[in-house]
Amino acid sequence: MRDHVRVVVQGGGRRGRGAGLARLLWVGAEFVTTVGVVVALLVVHQVWWTNRQAVAAAQEQVRSLERAWGDSGAGEAEVPSPDGPVPPPASEPEESGAVPGPGPDPEPGAASPEGSAPAAPPRTKPQPPAKPKPEPARDEAYAVLRIPRLGLAVPVAQGVDKRAVLDKGYAGQYPGTAQPGARGNFALAGHRNTHGEPFRYVNRLRPGDELLVDVRGRRYTYVVGQVLNETTERDTGVIAPVPRSVVRPEYGYGRPDAYITLTTCTPEYSSKYRLVVWGTLKSP
Repeated sequence: MRDHVRVVVQGGGRRGRGAGLARLLWVGAEFVTTVGVVVALLVVHQVWWTNRQAVAAAQEQVRSLERAWGDSGAGEAEVPSPDGPVPPPASEPEESGAVPGPGPDPEPGAASPEGSAPAAPPRTKPQPPAKPKPEPARDEAYAVLRIPRLGLAVPVAQGVDKRAVLDKGYAGQYPGTAQPGARGNFALAGHRNTHGEPFRYVNRLRPGDELLVDVRGRRYTYVVGQVLNETTERDTGVIAPVPRSVVRPEYGYGRPDAYITLTTCTPEYSSKYRLVVWGTLKSP
């Protein structure tokens, strides 16, 4: 009599379904993990790497401007006379035996010593009108903003385009605003977070702090007067020639002067509102 061995498999269907669900959960977990890693890398790139790149490039631009100004003779150059170089003063005549040189020319309309007709006044060559000072090229750095309280030195370029100016770690000058040192409002924008974040800590500025603007070796010193911690992005009054907030009119100024304005986003990592710092040009 033969013995028959019967093998009974129970629950095979359940195990199959359980294994399939486990594989699905594993694939889902892997996908979520991969997405999380990619997002984290993007955040690191945006917050950390772009900052490093922008800061390094901006600082190199500052050094480049300083070298260019140094090569061209930094500081205020002498203004040449429109009539050419001034001749040296005539030497004094000797006291004994010297023959004095010719005296000064007679005044226009005065008679000559011999009583002849008055001498005609000398003709002067008309000078061409002074050429207006050209504005800096758009998107190119032309100045350096220094904020001693923050240990900041940042290039300044024309325009507030993100890719062409602000994302380089520069401060951008609002189109149509005054040039440094001029009467009106020299208004700037800058990132508060990412891409060099040059204006990240401008909220720490206080009345009396200095804002230094160097242009071709010449320095303009502004003194912080007011800080508007929050206003809307449509508050165009803050960059007007006489800056005054149209949202919070208790902030701003009421008479023409030479102003500087710094604007950036607030709160941090948000572009919902704007933070504004104003200063006035310090008298030499």
